[in-house]
Amino acid sequence: MPQPPRKPGEPREPGKPREPREPRKKIWVAAIAATTALAGALTALLLLPGNGGTSPHPVSADEAQRLALARFRAYEASPAEVTVRLPAAETGDGTITVRAVVDHHAHRAVGAYEIVDDTRTVQGLLAWDQEGIAVARPPAAAPGAEPGRTTTRTPAPDIVTTAAQAVRRAGTLKREEWTRRPYSTAPLDRALRLVVSVAADRPDDAALLARSGPLWLRDERLDGHGYGVFSGPRPTPSVSASPADDSTLTYWIDADGNLRRVTARMSPGHYATVDFVATRVRTVVPGAPWTKG
Repeated sequence: MPQPPRKPGEPREPGKPREPREPRKKIWVAAIAATTALAGALTALLLLPGNGGTSPHPVSADEAQRLALARFRAYEASPAEVTVRLPAAETGDGTITVRAVVDHHAHRAVGAYEIVDDTRTVQGLLAWDQEGIAVARPPAAAPGAEPGRTTTRTPAPDIVTTAAQAVRRAGTLKREEWTRRPYSTAPLDRALRLVVSVAADRPDDAALLARSGPLWLRDERLDGHGYGVFSGPRPTPSVSASPADDSTLTYWIDADGNLRRVTARMSPGHYATVDFVATRVRTVVPGAPWTKG
């Protein structure tokens, strides 16, 4: 006949075997294992796309919405100042800098360029639209100097150094003082074309954009402000997005969808950087060289 369990402190009957007990070591091992499993599950949840993970990942719904607003925000912010920087040659020697004002409503931009390498500084005025580029005739050079070139790093007094100065200077030129040409495949031409094509007069479709393969890469600060860095859509996105399949374009976009920077990979290891100001400027892009007469 079964006997009732022995109460705590009650003496064990002679000849009765000890009652089995769970070793304390096994209990601690089980508790530690459960805690480890819970911590691992929480970590995995935090690293899922859109849940605050720090690794590159396909964009979440909120991140896709931010990316979808960027081109429209750029359109709203124009006319805006823009600075373009890229290597002057495939070897990486020298730099090209363009400081301009872009009007995305008119799809036009006017500015000044400066090419600097180890031996020379070349400067002048640029205007471009969706069809091509116009270069202003260089100002008169000093006697014995090669037109359009200076041998020092100090800008010539009649060459502009800011976007606003470039626009004012361009506004004084007549149409015949510009030489127009279509776009080529040169890195500078590709970068300038990007400037006038980056904006749109309405937001993109966030759902369609998310399916085209953009990636959230990281958070970064520029001039004291925080931006999300995104790899742009890919021409032929694969089913599984991977950081190794990044786009040639990278965007810096703040929490409100404002576009601050775009970089474009021109060739392996060589990039063009396009920086936009955060607010509109009062400077108006002049009509030359597009006006007649």
